[in-house]
Amino acid sequence: MLYLIYAEDVPGALEQRLAARPAHLARLQSLKDEDRLVVAGPNPVADSEDPGTTGFSGSVIIAEFATLAEAKAWADKDPYVDAGVYQKVVVKPFKRVF
Repeated sequence: MLYLIYAEDVPGALEQRLAARPAHLARLQSLKDEDRLVVAGPNPVADSEDPGTTGFSGSVIIAEFATLAEAKAWADKDPYVDAGVYQKVVVKPFKRVF
């Protein structure tokens, strides 16, 4: 089943986000390689493709997991969580219509 992972950044966490980004992307690449990733990306603070130093307010991931518990466990191990980038992470089932 698909699950939506929505995470909100701690304000001012751009430096921590950039430091943890390679490990974060490696985990997403693994999901992609397993053909389980639908979409993933950050939410820029500024209304711009490149928000520069304004940074990001959070991230969205939609991916396939066997259960909600598995999706939550995967999200809990995100390098951004360990780096203190995220202040809140919500995981819930997602039904693709289009």
